[in-house]
Amino acid sequence: MDPIDYYNKYAAKVFEDTVDENMDDITSRFLEMLEEGDTILDMGCGSGRDSLTFYNLGYDVTPLDGSEEMCRLAEIHTGLDVLQMKYEEMNFDGAFDGVWACGAFVHIPKAEMPDILARVAKALTEDGVFYLSMRLGDFEGFQGERYFSFYSEKELRYLVEKGGLFHVVKEWVTKDVRSSHPNIQWINILARKA
Repeated sequence: MDPIDYYNKYAAKVFEDTVDENMDDITSRFLEMLEEGDTILDMGCGSGRDSLTFYNLGYDVTPLDGSEEMCRLAEIHTGLDVLQMKYEEMNFDGAFDGVWACGAFVHIPKAEMPDILARVAKALTEDGVFYLSMRLGDFEGFQGERYFSFYSEKELRYLVEKGGLFHVVKEWVTKDVRSSHPNIQWINILARKA
């Protein structure tokens, strides 16, 4: 199943599973590299949880998601306008001081990632900040109804720095904040546009 179709079909469940999870430890690391009032693009915003956090802390946030149903729920939750757009349709030019992609790329085939990262780099201002998290592991393919791409730490760092678009500033591994996923680990990367 196409990921967008999946999230349209199961939007309410995904919303309930993620909206109340606490991401403060990770969002604070991202925000330390920005200034209050800076512009943030929240890619794959899902429930809008992180967009609302950024907005309430005084940032100018643009939530974006490919799923029409997730966008609708995020708009209700946040009171913000949510852009319904696929990543490959993005064509922003220096519009954001920060790009937040928390688990946003887990369904992207590895071969398509360089194009997505180039679009992220183009969307950022000079010296802009990029956060992304990806599943730790060695797998690419379908699990159930969805396609997944997992990465090793070395592989993900190489991907982000390849082509000279970004310089990795921090990298660390965390457990999934959802208690229903105790065995899942995430690689977190903070990078600056090179």
